[in-house]
Amino acid sequence: MNTTNKIKLFLVDDDALFLKSLEIEFLDHADFEIETYSTGELCLANLSNNPDVIILDYHLDGIDKNAINGMETLDKIKAFNPEIAVIMLSSQDKIEVAIDCMHHQAFDYVVKSETAFVRLQKIISALFEYRKMKKELKWYMDRM
Repeated sequence: MNTTNKIKLFLVDDDALFLKSLEIEFLDHADFEIETYSTGELCLANLSNNPDVIILDYHLDGIDKNAINGMETLDKIKAFNPEIAVIMLSSQDKIEVAIDCMHHQAFDYVVKSETAFVRLQKIISALFEYRKMKKELKWYMDRM
């Protein structure tokens, strides 16, 4: 199969078990090209691989207490390419965290739970439907 038709997905989380389970879920249920990273620094170093979507942990300090956190990583991703969709993940179920993520241009925010994968799937589907509609609208408007 042509890998250019696959959605390139970066998974970034310092929780190795959660990261691996998320990777397995995506590989089992959809046709993604997946790269996984345990730190924001590693994710940023590989942005030239042109991800379509990045699922990014909010904290990212479980392995290295001096590692940059998810919000700083998000800001650097958006500075590199504002078109990359970033979905933030956190074990914190606080509205303030979600609002902070949205203020930093995250596409969405998901609380880590047993239903996180289903929510992520729905968000990614909605993201690509939105992009398709936006492209069609632009095509239509350009012809008027």
